Amino acid sequence: MGIAPTNVAPENVATKNVATKRVGTKSVAIFITLLAFAFLATAAPPTIPTADPRRYLDDIKALTTPAMEGRGAGTKGLTRAEHLIEKRYKSLGLEPAGTHSYLQPFTVITGAQLKGRNSFAIVTGAEKHELERHELKVKQDFVPFSFSASGTARAALVFAGYGITADEFHYDDYAGIDVKDKIVIVMRYEPPSFGAKGGGQATTNQATTNQVMTQHSQLVTKAINARNHGAKALVLVNGKLGDGEEDLLTRFGSVSGPENAGVIFVQVKNDVANSWLKAAGKSLAELQKQIDDSSKPASFALPENQSAAIDVTIQTTRATVNNVLAYLPGKTDEYVIVGAHYDHLGRGNFDSLAPSQIGQIHPGADDNASGTAGVLELARLLAPQKGKLRRGILFMDFAGEELGLLGSAAWVKDPTRPLDKAVAMLNMDMIGRIKDQKVYIGGVGTGSTLKADVEEAAENSGFKIEYSPGGYSSSDHTSFVAKKIPVLFFFSGLHSDYHKPSDTWEKIDPVSATRLLGVVGETAELLADAEARPSFMVVAEDRPAGGSGGGGYGPYFGSIPDFGQVETGVRFSDVKPNSPAAKAGLRAGDILVQFGDKPIKNLYDFTDALRRSKVGDVVEVKVLRDGQPLTASVKLEQRK
Repeated sequence: MGIAPTNVAPENVATKNVATKRVGTKSVAIFITLLAFAFLATAAPPTIPTADPRRYLDDIKALTTPAMEGRGAGTKGLTRAEHLIEKRYKSLGLEPAGTHSYLQPFTVITGAQLKGRNSFAIVTGAEKHELERHELKVKQDFVPFSFSASGTARAALVFAGYGITADEFHYDDYAGIDVKDKIVIVMRYEPPSFGAKGGGQATTNQATTNQVMTQHSQLVTKAINARNHGAKALVLVNGKLGDGEEDLLTRFGSVSGPENAGVIFVQVKNDVANSWLKAAGKSLAELQKQIDDSSKPASFALPENQSAAIDVTIQTTRATVNNVLAYLPGKTDEYVIVGAHYDHLGRGNFDSLAPSQIGQIHPGADDNASGTAGVLELARLLAPQKGKLRRGILFMDFAGEELGLLGSAAWVKDPTRPLDKAVAMLNMDMIGRIKDQKVYIGGVGTGSTLKADVEEAAENSGFKIEYSPGGYSSSDHTSFVAKKIPVLFFFSGLHSDYHKPSDTWEKIDPVSATRLLGVVGETAELLADAEARPSFMVVAEDRPAGGSGGGGYGPYFGSIPDFGQVETGVRFSDVKPNSPAAKAGLRAGDILVQFGDKPIKNLYDFTDALRRSKVGDVVEVKVLRDGQPLTASVKLEQRK
């Protein structure tokens, strides 16, 4: 479908005005004709050609070749993709719109590594010549968290219960003790009374009950609280374990957090902590039971003849990446943004939904070579209209989206054009696999005219469009909503190849995708040439279910969800080998509809039910296999 011109007809008011002048019929006819041509010449935006499916698919192929390395942050492949986009904009004669010609560089964190000295020693004895030093082994007896500060701590030890300060529960593990420049020992989780009083945040304590826990249980929260109380280092122990649960150390890099929490933060095993507490005549189990039973802190300083020496060296890995920006001038300094992210997962890591294939290139054909190719195709179609539209078009290709919308966040923080001149942002993220002619368009409630504009643009598209008013979701338009810029989000839906090496160009439907580009292009054209810009509208957003928490301590089931649509239940795209689900006979293609006594209608139901369970539980689940119900008993295990 071509991008049609706006339907504008001369107003009959012109005829009425001329008629009142009582001039001759011929003069009236000539005047009306001339006025009509003049009105059309100024009011109707230029027509641009139809998007080309072949060109569109060729760009997706180019963006997903092995040389592009999955366009991961910090890879040469992402730089190659950046150069491809920049070269195209130059060839089209579009103006550079970055800080360095077409580029806007910014720095991203790509990970963390244990480098140099990482050691933990227990020092006992009162005099220097009597001191004994017991060294722990990294990743065996202790492990730093990836968001720990780097540095050295040589200090006395203080036990501070759960390491929580919670005014709303009149509870403070730090009350009455001095932890300034000390090494603080804390337990994971929180007192059971917190969940009962506070309602919780969907984080389950495996070691006690089906308690739903508050944000105070989160590891980052504990680290920040220790830092704010002046602690030099924080040492986490698991404490009480659930049935069948082992005293495992957290895998380095598996818990999300800031780059640097501002305090040295490590985990040790229970036996190590118990050896310290023994000198004070106490044990971890006794202290935890005392706190849990009384809901009162039991903090104290350990004997002075015992201290610890901790060295942590974490190297944060960074890379400089670039947004790629080009501008098509209009008649005014206002502009419409048409954008997409061009980065992807590289070779996988923790974001991959094919864990057994981490290390293989994740080409990201739909996510988001499809949107990037869409921006390039619209740039080609609109380039000849330089100076003809009322407003300009700013074409934006973002890096860093997969790391947390970093490219769009970098641009709105340091915009290369005035933010107040941006009238709307149109974002395309995964538009290449339209199924059953169904398309999702979000953000239509964020601008006063957006719904009407999209409906006009899509009137003859043949798509079944599902609209949503809100502008917040996990893609780059979210950064613009926060700046009160109206947004539209064009999306063709999730599928079984999402975040997997199998997201390849052969599965793209270029004909349907370029038809959707017709809708995007005409919408952009309407916004660029409208007399008035849309007003930003605040849309009430529902909080998504299944909030994060617990630092990866939840029970392990072993299924990989299929993000393709299922009317009821959660379809498994895969089941991890030797996982609880696999041991129970579950397999790819099964649709989970019941988990214990809880019906499962979607992924949020499943996440909530799983988090309310604990390690060692045997749960009877019901799945549909080839349309037939099947029950299985799954014994939940500890995440490793």
